[in-house]
This record gives sequence, C-alpha cells and structure tokens, in this order.
Amino acid sequence: MLPQYDIIVVGAGHAGCEAAAAAANMGSKVLLITMDLTKTGQMSCNPAIGGIAKGQIVREIDALGGYSGIVTDRSMIQFRMLNQSKGPAMWSPRAQCDRFQFTRTWRDVLEQIPNLDFWQDMVSELLFESDRLVGVKTRQGIPFHSKAVILTNGTFLNGVMHVGKSKVKGGRDSEPPAMGLTEQLFQLGFTTGRMKTGTPARIDGRSIDFTKLQEQKGDEGRAHFSYLPGTRPDVAQRSCWIAHTNTDVHDSLRIGFMDSPLFNGDIQGIGPRYCPSIEDKVVTFADKNSHQLFLEPEGHDTIEYYLNGFSSSLPWDVQLRSLQRIPGFENVRIFRPGYAIEYDFFDPTQLKATLETKLCENLYFAGQINGTTGYEEAGAQGIMAGINAHLKVQGKEAFTLGRSEAYIGVLIDDLITKGVDEPYRMFTSRAEYRILLRQDNADYRLTERSYKIGLASEERYRIMREKYEWVDRLIEKLKTFSIKPEFINPLLEKLGTSPVKQRTRLYDIILRPQVSIHDLKEIEGPVEKMLSFDHPSAGEILEAAEISIKYSGYIDREKQIADKIKRLEHIKIHSDFDYQSLHSLSTEARQKLTKIKPASIGQASRISGVSPSDINVLLVFLGR
Repeated sequence: MLPQYDIIVVGAGHAGCEAAAAAANMGSKVLLITMDLTKTGQMSCNPAIGGIAKGQIVREIDALGGYSGIVTDRSMIQFRMLNQSKGPAMWSPRAQCDRFQFTRTWRDVLEQIPNLDFWQDMVSELLFESDRLVGVKTRQGIPFHSKAVILTNGTFLNGVMHVGKSKVKGGRDSEPPAMGLTEQLFQLGFTTGRMKTGTPARIDGRSIDFTKLQEQKGDEGRAHFSYLPGTRPDVAQRSCWIAHTNTDVHDSLRIGFMDSPLFNGDIQGIGPRYCPSIEDKVVTFADKNSHQLFLEPEGHDTIEYYLNGFSSSLPWDVQLRSLQRIPGFENVRIFRPGYAIEYDFFDPTQLKATLETKLCENLYFAGQINGTTGYEEAGAQGIMAGINAHLKVQGKEAFTLGRSEAYIGVLIDDLITKGVDEPYRMFTSRAEYRILLRQDNADYRLTERSYKIGLASEERYRIMREKYEWVDRLIEKLKTFSIKPEFINPLLEKLGTSPVKQRTRLYDIILRPQVSIHDLKEIEGPVEKMLSFDHPSAGEILEAAEISIKYSGYIDREKQIADKIKRLEHIKIHSDFDYQSLHSLSTEARQKLTKIKPASIGQASRISGVSPSDINVLLVFLGR
C-alpha cells in the first residue's frame, strides 16, 4: 500500500526543490516526483545564480530557511558583487557555479530531510474525488494521494525544442515533455498560453584562443550567498571571459533567418524581452555593430563553456559558422547547438497570493508554469508555495510577503495582480522600496518571520539576532566616540574631504560620502580596535552599520511611505464581491476586478486599468 502524503511536489527544478524542502522541514510528509532524479536542481541554462535583483531574491530565500544560497555557496567557482559603483540598494551578488556539483549538492541536501520521499516518473493526471483534489497519477498508472499538490513543471508541459527547421518534443535537451496536465487543467477552466525561451551552444574550451578575449575575474574577499557561516568551500575561483560579435558575425547570422523558427512562424510562444536570442538582437538593434558576450565555465574541472548572450534557434551550421567569426572563436568546436523551447504556462492572475489556484483548492503553481523566467524567480515561488501548502494542510494562517518586505513579495504581487504577457524577470526597478529591500538585510527582514512559522531554524534565528545586536552596539559606539582633529584630519585630507576643526563623532564622519567605515581602520589605537573585532560575520556587521548610518534618512523616509501605502493592504475585499453591481466603476475596472478578484484595496490599486477614481468608489462603498 502506497503511503498517504500531506503534499506532492511535481518537478525537481529550482521551484520544486525549494517547495519540497520547505514543506518537509516544516513537518509535512512530502513526495517529490520528477522524471529524472539525476537532474535534481538542474541548471538548464547558464551556470550562474544571482545578478541584478535576482541576487537579492536568493538571499531572501536563504533568510527564510531555503537552500538556494547554501547550494550555490557549496558549488561556487566565482563570486562578484554587481553594481558596487552605485548605492547599496543596487548591489546584487552573482555567482558562477559548477553545474554538475550544483545538481549533486541539491540532491544531497534533499536526501538529508527526513520527511521527504522521492519517486521517478512523469505525472500525467491530477486525481479528484467529488471535485476535491486528492493526489496525482503517473505515466505508469500509479496513483499517489495527498492533501495538496504543487506543480513546478518548468518548460516541460508540452515542450517543443527548435533548431532551425528541426522540431523535437521535449522539456529540455534529450529529455521528454510532460503530457496530459495542460489538457486536464484547461478542461477545469484554467487559462493557458505558450511561452518561449532559449539557450546557446555549449563550447569546447580547448578550441578557444583566450588571448583574444578579456578576462573577468571574481571579487576578492567575501564570497557567499548564505547568511549561515561555513557554507563556502575553500576552492580557487575560475575566470569568465568577455568576447564581442562584429558585423561579419551578424551578416553570417542573417543568412539563416529564412530558416529561423523565430521568423518563419514556427515559434508562436512569447520570448523573454530581457534575454533575447542573438538573432533577435541583430534585428532589434540593427544599428549596433557589436554585442558583448560572456564565456562562462560550466564547472571547476571541465572544458565545457556557456556563451552567455548568444542564445539561438538558428540551424546548427549557421550557429557554428557565425561563432567562428568571433575573435578568439576561429577554430571553435561545440558540444551541441543552441535551441529554443516552447512550453505551456498558466495565467498567474488565476492564483492567490499564497500561489494556491483560485479555481482548484489545494492546488499550487510555482516557477515557469506561472510565466516567469530564471532559477531565482522559480526558487522564490517554490519556497512560498511549499510554506503555504504546509500551512493550509495544517489549518494555519497563510504566509505572504508585502512589496515593502521582500523582492519575493514584489514578484508574487506582480504576477497575481498584473499577469504576464512575456516571461517575467525581476529587476530592482520593479521594487518601489528597494532601499528597504537590500541584499545585505534580507535576514533582518525575513528570518524572524520564518522562524515564527516553523521554517527557519533556531540556529539561523540565533545567528541573525546576534549579528544585529553587534550592529546596534557598534552604531552606539560610533555615536558616542568623538575624535580629535589631529587624529582624523590626515585621513580626511587623504580621502579628499574637508578637515574638522573640533572633536567630531565618528558617526558624523561616516556620514560623509567620501569616507568608508573601513577607512577608519587606518587610525591606530582605539578606533582601529573598535572596528577590528573578531566575529565570523565581522564584514557584514561593519557593512550593515555603515549602510544604516549613511542611508538612515532615506531608509526612514521610505519606511514612512511604505507604512502609508500598507494601510490600503489592510482593507480587505471579499473574494465574492460583486463589482458588476457598482455602476460608478468604469467598465474596464469592473471587468479587471471581476477577473482578478483582488484580496485588498492595495492590490486593486495596482491592477492595470483600475484608476484612482475607481479606488475611491470602492473605498466609499466599503465605508472608508
């Protein structure tokens, strides 16, 4: 007799791994079903985690008690903090990973979770009893029963891969598609569509002339995503390399356009605007003579490379001929050509903020099935779906994050409120409160909340509290410690800022944009001693203190704005509210509100087509 599960997670990509881990660690009995257990947490596209806004998401997943940051740290071969020339709200960590080690580490992490079982098969059907979801059935005809199901199917739902005129059914290179679920969900009333993404050729590093490329090394010093200590192994970093296309490359690519599935109508799905194929770039930016490419190592000990910026679905021979026109690639050999893939997704406005579907109770969607793109966006949805499925099964209150609390909150609110008309990718510009949502303070924002619902561990919570106690003590010391002009002025003059004429608090010195808290370590004696303390997170403590001091005015002002807007989130709207009866609303507002069924006035105000006057009508009707 097969066991009864609390939650079944379908798919072991980034969303599925985080969902299964979160639910199981919170105490649910979980079954993770995937077509190939050796591909657990597979990096299907580029071998990297993080980047602009995406790095913030990974740190938020880690702060909640997820594993993306830990797995990244354990498989990392290069680390860079992007945007350091800008303010800390824009800093974004990014890591190159050993793609093979990444998958092995995810598998190892999941196998250490006692409440988590595995099954290798394809899920082809959802099981119902009297309209109640009770589990799934696999391609082999085996039924598994559960109280909730989380679908994280990635690009596998009716997936089709394109290379020139060649079309092959599959969810990833050499892997079959998932069939049956889309058709069943469509019959249940779900709105579905097609999207497209792509990946470049994989390069044989032995065939590259690296002397013609520009080396891009990783950062020295801090190199980790997770807030937990000791997650980063002591291995040498590998460099990436920068190359450039030219007009010869572009002319070679154009020769294949007549056989391009992007241009001949074979591909109907919508592609990602912010990660276009090379043929898209040649057409869209016809005035550009060159495009930058990044050659990224696939692992620590492999000769295989990923050519970031050269995704393509052109015929394989056109891809190879065009690659050979890139300086340094004259003798290039490839392991396989790039390809595009089309797959099914479901309109995310059909979801609640918990990622439970509105049409089917106890059914959750996470990842690319919701129209997103990227490992990080998928992992964020996965951990939230896993948390909420567990809480629902246990009869507990849902767990959601607001737009002023996390990039994860921005992501989910954008999906369920605005929907998608192209693969959704997170950017810092999507967040109104990015000064609050920095990568350095994700633990401060989220770990306590996660600890209270039973996901973040006691150890993680203790580490967070201790860290910020150190930060608070350090800030107080800097507020009370005054320094004489003769000790501080030589440093100030060296840094190009005006000297002081009397004793001045170190706190006020750090407020100067030219002065870093690390600069003050040059002052021998009590100042150096104060700032050179022994703590495993000493660097993060100094950074957190400096950001709090330098940006205190901006942070306070953004908190005040967020608090005002948050009041609208507390004005709830019942799910069966009859908008059609309010004739004072515009016709478009009635249609959009009826379709999306916002949970609050705040969410209603962010729906495209709902005007401020429509919101005023709702507020009057609700007695506000």
